[in-house]
Amino acid sequence: MRLSLRLLALLFTVGLTAPALAAPACPPEGWPLERLEALRQSGFVVADPGERATLAYALSNCLAASDPQLRDELAYEALSTWMRKGELAPDTLRALRDRFYAMLGEPDPDGVAWPFAALALSEVARTDRISPWMTPAERTAMVLRAVTYLESVRDYRGFEPGEGWRHGVAHGADWLMQLTLNPALDAPQLHRIVDAVAAQVVPATGVAYVFGEPQRLAAPIVYAAQRGVRDEAGWTAWFAALVPRLGDPSQAWKDPAWLARRHDLVAFLQAVYVEADQSTDKRTRTVIPGVVAALKALP
Repeated sequence: MRLSLRLLALLFTVGLTAPALAAPACPPEGWPLERLEALRQSGFVVADPGERATLAYALSNCLAASDPQLRDELAYEALSTWMRKGELAPDTLRALRDRFYAMLGEPDPDGVAWPFAALALSEVARTDRISPWMTPAERTAMVLRAVTYLESVRDYRGFEPGEGWRHGVAHGADWLMQLTLNPALDAPQLHRIVDAVAAQVVPATGVAYVFGEPQRLAAPIVYAAQRGVRDEAGWTAWFAALVPRLGDPSQAWKDPAWLARRHDLVAFLQAVYVEADQSTDKRTRTVIPGVVAALKALP
């Protein structure tokens, strides 16, 4: 499917959004893997803005590809590169955003589409942070979708040889991090983000995070602290509330799931501590007493 900038603009003029469009083929017509790899080697340079917009939308469905090279190294890297260089216009970004939203509501039998849609949405959120283009209503809707996504993750697979990355929790945390950094978000939105992070710090299923998830979850918390969303007492209470999530105290040191939850919480608390301790920002450092108290409260 070829979508020019003019067509994308027309779709929004008549009130259509990307979910109303058929999902593009993957790989896009006229773009075999060899040509996409050559594009990657060139730094994803596409001189014509219309052609770039067309290809960007066409690559969106490749985020659901089972081939990790196509999904991650080609499709995601291309989209990320163009967004970070500011090479996609707001109408194109809206079309991509709504396509990624749609992907989060579609079946994901391989377990890769949802986490990569979330990762791509973190890049969309970043574009709005760097150069605002969303309306307040659009931004509010994105916050709701982002927190809902992170809270809903139940597939905790990270990297698997031959299958590549999934990393749903980390990608959701990245999305929330970009939103937290956006000065347009207000205090209630930041509080909602902080609460969503808490939902995945200590997964009830007892999965042990081994792919850097605690560090990724720590990032939006550190940046929320920098924004002054809570005072020291508020953060101390928030961290204290994480400790009971370890579960039945009678299972301490006796149950693999309990041990995994403790592992996850310790890793998260340590990640927050390291970042805050390295900071000279007074508001960021307000988390330190709460982190230390929570670590001391652990069995």
